[in-house]
Amino acid sequence: MPAPRPTNLKQLRESGWVSKTVKNELRDNFLAALKRKDVLFPGIVGYDETVVPEINIAVLAGHDMLFLGEKGQGKSRLMRTLVNYLDECVPYLDIPGSPVHEDPYHPITRAGRELLAGTPDDAVPVAWWARKDRYAERLAPGTKFADIIGEIDPAKLATGTSMGAEDALHFGLIPRLHRGIFAMNEIPELDELIQVGLFNILEERDVQIRGYPIKFDLDVLILFSANPSTYNRSGKVIPQLKDRIGSLIQTHYPAERDLGIQIFEQEAGIDLKGEFPVVVPHFMKEIIEQVSISARKSKYVDQSSGVSARFSIANYRTMVASARHRGVVLGESPAVPRISDLGHLPASSLGKLELDLMGSHQMGEKQVLEAIVAEAVGKVFSEYVEEHGLGEIAEVFGKGVKIDVGDMLPSSEYAARLKRVPKAWEKAFEVNLGEGDGMRASCVEFVLAGLYATDRISRQAKHGRISYET
Repeated sequence: MPAPRPTNLKQLRESGWVSKTVKNELRDNFLAALKRKDVLFPGIVGYDETVVPEINIAVLAGHDMLFLGEKGQGKSRLMRTLVNYLDECVPYLDIPGSPVHEDPYHPITRAGRELLAGTPDDAVPVAWWARKDRYAERLAPGTKFADIIGEIDPAKLATGTSMGAEDALHFGLIPRLHRGIFAMNEIPELDELIQVGLFNILEERDVQIRGYPIKFDLDVLILFSANPSTYNRSGKVIPQLKDRIGSLIQTHYPAERDLGIQIFEQEAGIDLKGEFPVVVPHFMKEIIEQVSISARKSKYVDQSSGVSARFSIANYRTMVASARHRGVVLGESPAVPRISDLGHLPASSLGKLELDLMGSHQMGEKQVLEAIVAEAVGKVFSEYVEEHGLGEIAEVFGKGVKIDVGDMLPSSEYAARLKRVPKAWEKAFEVNLGEGDGMRASCVEFVLAGLYATDRISRQAKHGRISYET
């Protein structure tokens, strides 16, 4: 059983506890994790050779950091993960009413210094501050100076306290995070006055409120995040603040499709088993991620805002939900997602794509999404199915064959509908070998959608049904 933690300063000294700055504490624990070969950033995929090494160096250098990247690239998660490298808990002077968790050996407030000067060590109370409480973050829009730095407290002035005394202050988040980590998201959206206050904290580690300098030896690691399009825009972030940030960490979207699939499967948190199981063909996962990849390259989408990984996650959940809905209603088990399930993607996509008003030529968001989905299907289809043989399938359609499919069409009906297109069956089985009507139906829809995407057949959609024909 672990020994009880010290409750007063005398016990703390006898325990051998060593005071460290937050950056040294972070560095020492990080070095220990490196030596043990721990997984440094659990759940972070695709950054092992790019982003993670830069964070490692920044931590060891003792730098404040800026995470620069488009939305949905894991910036906030990376910042929050750094909390894991703080000590499990640290002691602080237990001063009633004090908002600052003071180092028992090195207090920074007048109240803390007076307590140590006039009280025997065994009468100085010590409490413990948990790791999870030593981190706070704030979103820049709507943030005021008083929120993160502080303000003069009128009630204290009314009692006769001098405006230039620390007793007159109401502390903001950063002074309250003394000996912790503070993160500011979307820094370009901060008012210039707040940026000046942050610059002063980064430079001097003190607090200035309404022109009254209150000297504190603040010990805090400050993290920032920003989108490149706004951070690099002239005038959005004052040069003095940029200059004081120790390391810039550039994030990015997954470099490979399989990494994107790994991310959305991990983050979606879907149980594919249970009473109503779902089996997802790999080509359907590839299409979901390719939709995001195509959107990030589309001239119709505003690339300065990015296409978040949450776009893939939401679309994957929608596709699986549509298949599971069909499985329950029609009594199909397991349910297998198919192309017609992608007809529900607007529900999870609209609002997540910001259109380029110059490039979209008045196209609506739904039209842009349909074009992107068609491009994604064509891209994946071309990787699976060889050119040879597709012309013969298209010729069959040229003789007047018309095939209707839909997300609520029973999988068992696909075999009957495709008896006149035997080559399509063969190609479907080449795509994803699997047993059961559900898998065969999914493969067939993939081939049909691929033929449409490569301009070999036409398609009409109406009331949830899709008709493929010449």
